[in-house]
Amino acid sequence: MEPTFNNILWRQLGAAIDMLSNAVEACPEQVWSAPAREGHRHTEFWYIAFHTLFFLDLYLSGSLDGFAPPAPFGLEELDPAGIIPERPYTKHDLTKYVAHCREKCRSVIRGMNGHAAERRCHFDWLDISFGELQLVSLRHVQHHAGQLNLILRQTGNAPPRWVKAAE
Repeated sequence: MEPTFNNILWRQLGAAIDMLSNAVEACPEQVWSAPAREGHRHTEFWYIAFHTLFFLDLYLSGSLDGFAPPAPFGLEELDPAGIIPERPYTKHDLTKYVAHCREKCRSVIRGMNGHAAERRCHFDWLDISFGELQLVSLRHVQHHAGQLNLILRQTGNAPPRWVKAAE
């Protein structure tokens, strides 16, 4: 890929990661583990943030082969039964995962050339080129960053500012 496009992709995907990170940092403790919608599973703030980071990490890998998120995270997110982790992850856990994903993203995008971008990525739910997968990932991260900001707003907390581009 041309360095200019790689830079553009990093600045926008990095901005989405920054917005996710800012929402995690802004979340008060009383909102962290409370269901965003009463009676609904998988709507807790921490879980949405974890889900987003897990798939960002996976999609940056481009394959399930050899993929393992950093400790303390496991592969439960891939279980078709919808199993969630045994305990809520802490803000500290997810802040470290954000840093891991940000560095991995920067490195992967920096090293992506045309051949790497065209490589096919096969998942049970998706068959796509690696380059397009990164755009899907950008949309996924921004979707959930927006969802987390809405949860903050609905619970009377000011959402963090918009990030136009990563540095």
